[in-house]
Order: sequence, then structure tokens, then C-alpha cells
Amino acid sequence: MSWWHLIEPTKTLSGLPSIHSRFCRKVVRCYSLNITDEKNNSLGPFAALLAAQFFFGSLPVIGKVVLAVLPPIALVGIRTTITAAILVAIQSFRGRFWLREKSDYWRLAALSLFGVVINQLFFIGGLSLTTASNTSLLAVMIPVFALIIGSVAGFERLTGIKMIGIALAAVGVIILIDPRRASFSSQTTLGDLFIVVNCLAYGTYVATSKGAIMRNGIFRSMMWVFIFSCVICIPLGVWSLSTIDVAAVPTRIWLIVLWIGVGATAAPYLLNAMALSKVDPSMVAVFVYLQPLIGFTLAWLFLGENIGAAFLVSAALIFSGVFLVTRKFVRAEI
Repeated sequence: MSWWHLIEPTKTLSGLPSIHSRFCRKVVRCYSLNITDEKNNSLGPFAALLAAQFFFGSLPVIGKVVLAVLPPIALVGIRTTITAAILVAIQSFRGRFWLREKSDYWRLAALSLFGVVINQLFFIGGLSLTTASNTSLLAVMIPVFALIIGSVAGFERLTGIKMIGIALAAVGVIILIDPRRASFSSQTTLGDLFIVVNCLAYGTYVATSKGAIMRNGIFRSMMWVFIFSCVICIPLGVWSLSTIDVAAVPTRIWLIVLWIGVGATAAPYLLNAMALSKVDPSMVAVFVYLQPLIGFTLAWLFLGENIGAAFLVSAALIFSGVFLVTRKFVRAEI
């Protein structure tokens, strides 16, 4: 889920893979060092979360190019299959394919339903039925849902500081996106509802996945999440592909689809799982608010777009909110 669809895709497509690859290598090195160095451990989850926002954020930009040729459901099926294949290959090499507890198969199956199947199908379906601005404004609910669900389910403690932090960051995003761009009407109601379901599903996934990930490890947990999601997404994807002439799809589109499976799906899901194994779900969720900030910053750096006072106010609010939600963890680690 991201806000990068507010940036014109044709101007950013050429530079995405190299920018993301360099950034990912730095994050992986940073995270690897942090796993073995307790003194620097506080930086690892946040570096992983920051990288995840870059990777997740690339999807709407390059996804628009693909969706002009491939049906949305087909794209979901293909990206899920690619990610599952990558994770199965990695985990087969690492060993310990099976889960520690039989009950975790049910837990990870449920997580795949919320975190991948419902999340992706309703996001893409909603985006096709409503406006990009509506989608961006409704997406501020993801951290709210994650905090409420995590607290009700007993996975983390609801505190006033966390609520204030999420509220500040949400207001920052709303100012940045500008609610005047939104156009809620009877024509967009179904799409808006789909996006709300998407936000609820992803918020549920973030709030409830920590336990299974910690018991079974990052790669093994994500592997099973995507194996289970393939049970639904592959048949739907095959059916969707049967409605078009697959042979007529240009090679360039298939290469972009491959990048989506690797860079916009496997990488960010793994990075989020790395962070979830070490920090509260609300901390993972609040980093979602950095996506539009990153998008607008890159648009300024690479596209020459103007940044005004609203951007600076938004940035201050978003960073303040993220700081309030994460400050207790950083202090404890330092």
C-alpha cells in the first residue's frame, strides 16, 4: 500500500531499479551488522522499515505501466507466485522448511489471507474504482487499525503517546496530499469501501504477525505466508490471464512484472518482517506515513517539482509522529 501513484510514472520509471538496489544493499549490510551488534541494534529495524517504504512505494508507479497491459488480478497472481518461488528457493537452501508448531500453519494461512490476498486484491480493485487521492487519504487508517487491533488482541499496549504520534503523522499526510484533491461521491463509494477493507486487512496483518514470525524466523514465516496465498491467487491469476493474448504482452512488461515480484513484493515483506521481529506493530505501521513524504522528496530531487510550506509542515508533523511512536524503543536500545 502506498501513495506514489501521485507522482507521474513515466518520469520515474527509468531510475527505480538502480536507486532501490543501491539502497537495499546498504540496508541489508546495516541490518546484518545490527543483528550481531547489540549496541547498534536500535538502527536495524528502522533501516529495514525505511527501505520497505521505498520498495512498497515503487509499486503504484511502475504498476500503472503494467496495468495498462495486464489485468489487475493477473498481476496479483504473478507477483505472489514470483515471491513464493523466491522464498521457497531461499528457505530450501537455508534448511528447516517446516514450521515449529502445527498451529502456526493455521496462523500463517490466516496472515496470508489478510496480508496478501485481501490486502492486494482489494487495493488494486479499489484503485480501479476510485481516485488516487481518495486512496491516499483513506490509507491513513492503516496505522490506526493496526494500533487498535493490536491493543484489543493484547499484542501491544495502547498508550496516549502512541495515539498522539499516529494522529500527528496522519494529519501530516493529509496536509501533504491535500484533501481538496479528493472527490468522494456515489461513483467512488464501492472503490472507497474496497480501500477501507484493504487498510483493515493490512492493519490486521501487521498487528497480529509478530508471534509467528518470532517463532519460525523471517524467511520461513514469509515463505509460508506466500505459499498459502498462492492457493487463491494462482487460480485467479490464471483465469485472469486467459482473458488476454499473453503472447502479445511486450518483453518490457514481463521484466517490470519480475521487478514487482522481487523489488515491490518479496523485499518489502521481508524487511517488514525483520522489523516486526524486533519492534511493536504500531512502530511498523506508522512508517507507512513516510511513503508520501519519500515520494514527494524524490519528485523534488529527480523531477524538479516544487516544495512549498505545506510540505515542510507535513514533514515536521510526520517525523514528530514517527518519533513519538518509536522513541521508547530507541531509548531502551540505546
